[in-house]
Amino acid sequence: MEKYESILNNIARYVELSDQEKERFVSIIRTSRIKKRQFIIQPGYVCEYRSYIVKGAVRVFYLDDHGKEHTVSIGIEDYFFADFSSLINQEPATHFAEALEDAIIFQMKYTDVEKLCSEIHGLSQYFRLITEKAFANSRKRIVANIGKTSEERYLEYAKRYPQIVNRVPQYVIASYLGISAEFLSKIRSRPSNKS
Repeated sequence: MEKYESILNNIARYVELSDQEKERFVSIIRTSRIKKRQFIIQPGYVCEYRSYIVKGAVRVFYLDDHGKEHTVSIGIEDYFFADFSSLINQEPATHFAEALEDAIIFQMKYTDVEKLCSEIHGLSQYFRLITEKAFANSRKRIVANIGKTSEERYLEYAKRYPQIVNRVPQYVIASYLGISAEFLSKIRSRPSNKS
């Protein structure tokens, strides 16, 4: 069980599972090693797995009609990722998931998670709670994009996720914030914004 300590600790922050329930949960996990720049999800293929980052960094993004990348999420250790629309609806993905560093991820097949959630109340509650939290965070992001300046969005993100800002490429942060890498560089170079 030591191998699964990080994800079990994540679950324990929300719900309590018995040892037998933990064993059933870890039995559906597949471990994958991903190389930097390798794609984990690609458009056109159904996203079959909810993935959890054990080690490394991953971004989820899509390409618009002009070929411009738009980062939807950035995750490091102890984060989940997927093309959630594809996963939940079991339809072809529209997003890419790319490793920003060499990574180790746990992958749980959608159908396996759904089956376990129908049998283990604590797991159902856990996935509901983390989904609600993700939804609330996406709403905060929408409001920030509407009502805050680029600089305010960056400063808020840097304060909330310093470990990500100091670790992933600047162009990824800029893409996530909806600004150019050049403009982000100007914001970061201002004396009042240097850490």
